Amino acid sequence: MLRATIAAGVLRRTAIPLALVVVFAITSGLRGHPPVLRFEVTMAPGLLDAPRTGRLLLVISSRPEPEPRFAIGHPERRDVFVFGRDVRDFGPGHRTVVDDAAIGVPVERLSQVPAGEYFVQAVFMWNPDIRRPDAPGNLYSAVHRVRLDPARGDAVRLELTRAIPEETPPETEQVKFVTIRSELLSAFHNRPIYLRAGVILPRDYAREPERRYPLRVHIGGFGTRYTHVLRLMAEGSEFRRAWMAEDAPRMILLHLDGAGPYGDPYSVNSANNGPYGDALVRELIPYVERTFRAIGQPEARVLDGGSTGGWVALALQIFYPDVFNGAWAACPDSVDFRAFQLINIYEDENAYVNRYGFERPSARDLRGDVRFTMRYECQMENVMGLGDSYAMSGGQWGSWNAAYGPRGADGRPVPLWDPKTGRITREVVEHWKQYDLRLVLERNWPTLGPKLRGKLRIWVGEADDYFLNNAVYLLEEFLKQADPPADARIVYGPRRGHCWRGVSERELMREMACLLYTSPSPRDS
Repeated sequence: MLRATIAAGVLRRTAIPLALVVVFAITSGLRGHPPVLRFEVTMAPGLLDAPRTGRLLLVISSRPEPEPRFAIGHPERRDVFVFGRDVRDFGPGHRTVVDDAAIGVPVERLSQVPAGEYFVQAVFMWNPDIRRPDAPGNLYSAVHRVRLDPARGDAVRLELTRAIPEETPPETEQVKFVTIRSELLSAFHNRPIYLRAGVILPRDYAREPERRYPLRVHIGGFGTRYTHVLRLMAEGSEFRRAWMAEDAPRMILLHLDGAGPYGDPYSVNSANNGPYGDALVRELIPYVERTFRAIGQPEARVLDGGSTGGWVALALQIFYPDVFNGAWAACPDSVDFRAFQLINIYEDENAYVNRYGFERPSARDLRGDVRFTMRYECQMENVMGLGDSYAMSGGQWGSWNAAYGPRGADGRPVPLWDPKTGRITREVVEHWKQYDLRLVLERNWPTLGPKLRGKLRIWVGEADDYFLNNAVYLLEEFLKQADPPADARIVYGPRRGHCWRGVSERELMREMACLLYTSPSPRDS
């Protein structure tokens, strides 16, 4: 029979409570059954209006702060163990077990966690519209301090007691927020889908009620939320100093949201996310321009961003050449899929292993040392993703896969490669081609060339953390020989890493103003 005892030695050195640990002693009547380490997770009443299906994550950290849940999705945190499993119809009164059936990172199974003292926390990701651990409505437990020993077979009980609140960002004189229901996206997803954005108004906006302004559409790095405008306009920031300067060009900044049903939607039409690009140009931008007195003409709209935002800025200019008047892109995500980071999706057989048979790096530091590999990063996302797949993680690779890939018969994104082995699926590659920006330009240059002449500007460090400079080299090869001429500007930063941009915020705004205020149509009324 099983004999249960309560773990002794309650720890009083911290205010974080010691979780209830039940130790199951193995008796002679149960020979051949090894002890099992597991976590039993329940939910407090009143947190959900109905049971939900989602992903339950267990986070085990060697330190209490920051809270373990904030390490989810960050492959650099190798001192944190994360485990995940799908949960169906989870609600109060249900108990879910996380044990060796759950997949994990950096170790694959819970039983492989070294014995020791840890701080543990559970997170339930169920929000279907914002696939992030910190999405509104998602649930989490308090942080508990425990002693774990897989060889002893403990059972730790955790209760989800807290819900992430709805977003209510504060507005200021210069910073405003908009949320509109997208009819295009709602029809695609068969449920209400909302577009959220931050708006930064120019200096003297309130004192010049008759003036109209050009629009600067800004996209942040991967997953950057629309609320980032508050940080941009924080006292003492470089952006605020440039934006509020007396001689600053007057324009309205529209900051897009980097969160959607499958992660960052990349603001383009896709088989999984739906018509995000059309929703932007047909719904969000017209709404913002009407509401905040923008000029509302293609010649009075520009785009800029870095990393994810750099790719999106270029993609929107290329896919909607008659809507925007120029794109400024820093360290853009891979613009040529022959160099998707270090993967050539058209020729390579495996995403995790290169042609020499070695593990493929995903990120490096400025000295060239590998920060983490493709396999490791995707395993982090497999842990986060429904069905143990990065394709449903909401992480970086999951977001790319959802934006560029086809939709499966089950309604989920089809992964470009097998989540466990990394083997690339040739049939899926064909669907990705429509998002290979170099390939799109090459195939459509007779039409696109005249519309894009002089409108593409790119900066990238030659030691980019994610090897994004390689794709820019390939894009430049095409643009240099394009006929009609592209007149694109590409600037490389020797020994510069990710998100290097060759101009200051002040200089960037002046470049935009030179284009906005010298185009044929009037810019101001």
